[in-house]
Amino acid sequence: MLENLTAQPADKILALVAKFQADPRMNKIDLGVGVYKDASGNTPVMRAVKEAEARIHKSQKTKAYTGLAGDPVFRDAMRDLVLGDSVPAERVAAIATPGGTGAVRQALELIKLAAPRATIWLSQPTWPNHPSIIKYLGMNMAEYRYFDAETRGVDLAGVLADLGRVNAGDVVLLHGCCHNPTGANLTYDQMAQVIGVLQNRGAVPMIDIAYQGFGDGLSEDAKITRQIASSFENCLIAASCSKNFGIYRERTGILMAVAKDADQQALTQQNLAFLNRQNYSFPPDHGARIVSTILTDPTLRADWEAELEETRKGMLDLRQQLADELRRLTNSDRFDFLSAHRGMFSRLGTTPDKVDVLRDEYGVYLVGDSRMNIAGLNKETVPVLAKAIVSAGI
Repeated sequence: MLENLTAQPADKILALVAKFQADPRMNKIDLGVGVYKDASGNTPVMRAVKEAEARIHKSQKTKAYTGLAGDPVFRDAMRDLVLGDSVPAERVAAIATPGGTGAVRQALELIKLAAPRATIWLSQPTWPNHPSIIKYLGMNMAEYRYFDAETRGVDLAGVLADLGRVNAGDVVLLHGCCHNPTGANLTYDQMAQVIGVLQNRGAVPMIDIAYQGFGDGLSEDAKITRQIASSFENCLIAASCSKNFGIYRERTGILMAVAKDADQQALTQQNLAFLNRQNYSFPPDHGARIVSTILTDPTLRADWEAELEETRKGMLDLRQQLADELRRLTNSDRFDFLSAHRGMFSRLGTTPDKVDVLRDEYGVYLVGDSRMNIAGLNKETVPVLAKAIVSAGI
């Protein structure tokens, strides 16, 4: 049997990590991997997470399963964090998942159950796992223009034109905030135009929100997700706790499905539980328990929000420092887009050969499409990167 297997395409980011690790240069800079790092290059455990884990260790009496959909306290806390009061609770079905990737996968599995012929529309570009999972599941897929390579902002005209071609029942995947890989985001008013197009076409929105709190703040980063969810009878939302709680290895995520009424919610909830049963039965609980402990305790939540805000502002400061340094070196404003982008990532919008030059000649590691992780920088490496960008002719 196993002799019939063929080699799968290598993951480009993991291959980049291997190259970085094998590079003997001491001054190399890793801006490829999509993980937050502090100024020392570490991915720290947040203060509130440590305290929550201590409390769980002291109080937890069992490691028995929680339920097919996960802990209800976690689901309620995450619904409140992401959706607030934008949608009545009785309309929201939800399941805990192994990370945001698990939520995306289960959302697509739900679509296969409900609308197997639907086409999933993805922004060009998007997170590489989106098309990878869709292809693996054998689902229909199409792309809509998103990134303007000249301005390094959103190509709104292209977005609206391409989404004007979707068919009724198609699913349009949107990034809730901090677009990965570009860092360029639709404004609230621009999203209102997108919503109008989707409503006219009869499309269903699916939102991937993996970086809430990394852009403009917890509430502000949820604003567009809430705007979309409140505008449609049906909406799917995949949310990750990996970044904003810093619990990457705990694999903590949630899939929420907004139904048109309580009856449809009950049917959807039953189908979501069925999908969990078919995939991994009961979802992991430790990360979810950490999140719910923090979100339901005022003291822990305040400390978590404070540390998350420090993280967010630190990335904004690095963005501004890099944009200012590039302005100084080039005597132009063509890199000012870096300070306007939000989240961990920005796409430089350069060519793969220039990315190779950055890596080979200057020890700066970016993903091949020129996505760079701003959180991989610190105040000392920003000038080094800026000089390398200019020297490489970008």
